[in-house]
Amino acid sequence: MAAPASPTLALLSLRCPHCHEGRLFTHSAFNLAHFTDMPERCEVCAVPLEPEPGFYWGAMFISYGFNVATVLTIGALLYFVGGDPDVWVYVLTVAGAALALAPAALRYSRALMLYWFGGARYRFNPRRLARA
Repeated sequence: MAAPASPTLALLSLRCPHCHEGRLFTHSAFNLAHFTDMPERCEVCAVPLEPEPGFYWGAMFISYGFNVATVLTIGALLYFVGGDPDVWVYVLTVAGAALALAPAALRYSRALMLYWFGGARYRFNPRRLARA
C-alpha cells in the first residue's frame, strides 16, 4: 500500500506519523486478545511509537470524548428517529454501541495522542530510509 499523502489520511489509516507507511498496531482490531498491541518502533522508519513511559495514559481522555460522542449520538438518534423508546432500550443500545466501538475508540485515541503530543519533529527523510 502506498503511503497516504496527508497526515490526516495517515492518521485515519492508523499509520506512522513520521513516514506514513508503518502500521501503528500489530494485530487487527477484530483480534480481541491483542488489539491494543503496538510495536516499540515503526517497522519502516524506526521512530519510537511510545515517546515516554505512560505516554498513552492521556489517550484515556480522548477515548472518553469518543464515548461521550457515541452516547449523545445514539441517544439523539433513539429520541428523534426511534420515537423516544423506554429507558432500557437507551441503556442496551448505548452500552452495545460503546462495547462494539471500544477497539476503534482506543486505537484512534492512541493515534491522536501520538500525532498531537508525540513531541518529535515528524518529517519524511528518504535518505534515512535508504541507510536503514
